Amino acid sequence: MAKVSRRGFFRFSGLALGVFGAGLAGLRPVAARARSKAPAFSRVLGQPAELPKAKGRRIVVVGGGWSGLTAAKYVKKEDPGLDVVLIERREIFVSSPISNLWLDGLVDLEFLTHSYLDAARANDYWFFSAMVMDVDRESRRVFTNKGYVEYDFLLLAPGIDYDYPQIGVEDPEEQFRLKQRYPGGMIPGSEDITLKNKLEAFQGGTFLLTVPVGNYRCLPAPYERTCLIADYLQRNKIKGKVMLLDGNPEITIKRQGFEAAFERLKDYVEYVPSFKITGVDVGKKRIRSQFEEREFDDAAIYPRVRASKLIETLGLVDPDSAQKEANIDPFKYNIKGDERVYVGGDSRPMPYSKSGNTANSEAHYVAKVIAARANDEEIEWRSPQTICYSVVDGDPMRAIMVKTKYAYD
Repeated sequence: MAKVSRRGFFRFSGLALGVFGAGLAGLRPVAARARSKAPAFSRVLGQPAELPKAKGRRIVVVGGGWSGLTAAKYVKKEDPGLDVVLIERREIFVSSPISNLWLDGLVDLEFLTHSYLDAARANDYWFFSAMVMDVDRESRRVFTNKGYVEYDFLLLAPGIDYDYPQIGVEDPEEQFRLKQRYPGGMIPGSEDITLKNKLEAFQGGTFLLTVPVGNYRCLPAPYERTCLIADYLQRNKIKGKVMLLDGNPEITIKRQGFEAAFERLKDYVEYVPSFKITGVDVGKKRIRSQFEEREFDDAAIYPRVRASKLIETLGLVDPDSAQKEANIDPFKYNIKGDERVYVGGDSRPMPYSKSGNTANSEAHYVAKVIAARANDEEIEWRSPQTICYSVVDGDPMRAIMVKTKYAYD
């Protein structure tokens, strides 16, 4: 079976991953810690992170997804004199886009995984592996579990979180159990690997997938995933089907193409529209709407999404956003009233596609805005674009495509 080459894909996408490691925050000697009355964690928060001193105005980017990686690279390209730090808690980049192809064996795991250090070295910025805890916008400090980092300009690109209460799962313990047993598979890393392992262990029956309502991450992904899992079942002669429960009245994007694909795979796909989830019984493997209940053998349950909880923690939520997205200027991406702090990627409130290509396209523009303002200049707004190929057959590989730009009335 033909596989896509990594080099060819990234040449097309323009997302250059390429390293330079920053020093990690250390701990003081045990004896010194014992003499201090403050808890160890509080002392770490109150210390500067062990990073090289800024050589120029410092731009801090929080979040190493498609948005943050692209912005870090292109801020530096726009003005090499700026000092750029990318903060990301994970040590390895795993791509959520293209991961559906991995499920069906069309690409390997190496294709999806990349070194943050390589990206930083290739593009002359600092990579700092740490978890962001808070931001003080008055002192312009980002507090992490490895100390604080001062900034002149800050870009937050922390992605999404799942919103389980929106599908009737409000108890935190049940949310935890659902996410661990049947992860949505739309937050990269362990979820992708778990979903792959589930599929390889699947002996037959009903494999459940869901489509959330609202502006969820990667509109075509659940439909593409349905096709590729069905393709996997067909090729491996597994007596089972994919049951896709869609909270929307019809397929949300590329409808004709996916309808045709579902028809070709009709022995392996059951599509159920207008199924708005109101609850999940994890133990009994049942999922319900207001009108019916369905059983399944295994699942990846994709709930409604919201902006990363970091946006809410920092008090930056747009009060009019049902998905708790950031309160930003839709043309310049800065927090309203603060031209030092920006939000990009899937935590933005604009109704753009929450896709990797959109985040990549948008981040080119946001990088230009930040670099310009760091030099007391302004640039004109430009639309991001969305280019998306969804694979519907593995052998021979066939895909359906959409290309979109956006406009304001």
